[in-house]
Amino acid sequence: MGKSEKIRHSGIYAGPWMIVGAVAILLIIVAVLAVNNIHRERRYMARILSEKGAALIKSFEAGARTGMMAMMWGENQVQSLLEETSRQPGILYLVITDEKGEILAHSDRGRIGQRFPDMSIKDGLEPGDQARWRLVDLASGRRSFEVYGYFNPFEDTGSRIAGRGMMSQMMMPNGWCLPSNVTGKEQIILVGLDVEPFESAIREDVRNTMVISSVLLLLGLGGFFSMFLAQRYRTTRRMLQDTSAFANEAVTNLPVGLIASDREGKIAVFNSAAEKITGLRFEDVRGKSYGEVLPSQLCGLNAFLDEKEPVLEKEMECVFSGENPLPLSVSAAQIRNEEGRFVGNVLILKDLGEVRMLQEEVRRKEKLAALGSLAAGIAHEIRNPLSSIKGMASFFRNKFVEGSEDREAASVMVQEVDRLNRVIGELLEFARPSDLKLKPTDVNEVLEHSVRFVEQDARTKNVNIRLMKGDGLPPAMMDPDRFSQCLLNLYLNAIQAMDEGGLLTVRSSNGGSDNVQVMIEDTGRGMSQDVQEKIFDPYFTTKPSGTGLGLAIVHKIIEAHRGSVRVWSTPNKGTAFTIRIPVSPSGLKR
Repeated sequence: MGKSEKIRHSGIYAGPWMIVGAVAILLIIVAVLAVNNIHRERRYMARILSEKGAALIKSFEAGARTGMMAMMWGENQVQSLLEETSRQPGILYLVITDEKGEILAHSDRGRIGQRFPDMSIKDGLEPGDQARWRLVDLASGRRSFEVYGYFNPFEDTGSRIAGRGMMSQMMMPNGWCLPSNVTGKEQIILVGLDVEPFESAIREDVRNTMVISSVLLLLGLGGFFSMFLAQRYRTTRRMLQDTSAFANEAVTNLPVGLIASDREGKIAVFNSAAEKITGLRFEDVRGKSYGEVLPSQLCGLNAFLDEKEPVLEKEMECVFSGENPLPLSVSAAQIRNEEGRFVGNVLILKDLGEVRMLQEEVRRKEKLAALGSLAAGIAHEIRNPLSSIKGMASFFRNKFVEGSEDREAASVMVQEVDRLNRVIGELLEFARPSDLKLKPTDVNEVLEHSVRFVEQDARTKNVNIRLMKGDGLPPAMMDPDRFSQCLLNLYLNAIQAMDEGGLLTVRSSNGGSDNVQVMIEDTGRGMSQDVQEKIFDPYFTTKPSGTGLGLAIVHKIIEAHRGSVRVWSTPNKGTAFTIRIPVSPSGLKR
């Protein structure tokens, strides 16, 4: 019994139709609640605004009554009170009309004396009734919540007015205010209130309801989509099993690059490491067979795979997009699922180029070590006879007359002995083990100190020196004296390369998280690519009087610092040497 069947029989299985039904019920509930909520909001709005309008009418009547009783107001004062009251927030207008609809007072003075457009509000309205309300569409396009009732500022004050006689007539000029013997039925007051805040809130509720309904609709669509997925469940389950077996096998056997095919032998997986090794892109090889994109050496592994024999770490050289053969270590195996069915083949590639390069480097160092040992022995054997030859040549030079050919020959002999002695000294320097005295050192101080030694040579060759010191550099682990020796060698080479003057730039910077970088750049004649490849080899030189050991010594000293030195050069444009030296542990902690 499958897992889904177990869940179904346990009573907790929720089918697609159950999801659709639940969504439909939720939609109905949300719709009913939304309608009820909108009606409740409208009732709440009507109650609040009607109470507010009634309170405004009562307060206006009280203000008018007080002014007319105590301060003998006329119609101008009532009009001013009405205008001030209408300035309160949420009030659109205040109007007082007579029973025929003539406007006696209005928050807009220009409307006084005009006819009020709709006097149907009098129907059924009696003095003493509570204020009524209605919704009115204004000419400006806005809606007004209009509260209205009879305007009676002298309600319950008839006895007080009757006792004052002529004074009551003075308080009511022009005849529009109520006389003392009138009940107050002739005047109607209307208050227009702004309903926009309430309607905005209602619209917001409607929008929220629509959003919730949309979400539920999407859930319903998800239910229908789940029905479609259920129909493909069995096929998807088998594909997931194959994919799981494929992934487990690939991860287990993957050292670097991975190329895998499906049942039909078409390439289905081609990871980034395989792209880097082969120079091919996955988009270009997807769906193609091994024979269409891979060299014949790799395709020949199919014979082993057909016999179900895995290939492990087989070394071979293959030619991909480039011309040069690429050394590879290849592993290959078949992929089978849990049922033992064939799924595809997998090739695992490892680039041996770096390994071969390290092997070449080891052989080079062994050769240099042997050469150094031989050179040290020869140098010691040659230096003693050279001292004797120089002494005899100096003796004979002093015996000959100044300006004679014999004296000149003896001087040449002394010079050649000095040159040989210098070559032997450099040879001993190259052969001597690098005994460094490492300590945390400020690179900028070493650069500033070393530049001073070549300033005179630079001025002689019309070369300007620009020193650019990086800020905030950590101290580097170096032997200041031996590092200065490397810098001086590079400075002098750069100055000699600028026959017609130029610019020597010495720059320090942060070379990364664990090293400091120094760049020596000149604007001299530069070097070709062939010369750059041999420049650090012993006894290779492009100078007529050079020994070919200067840059070899520089390379050896930098390697002894566990650093690196690289060269970039363009003929007739200049050369740049970049040195990287590790920083001290204290510098890393900072």
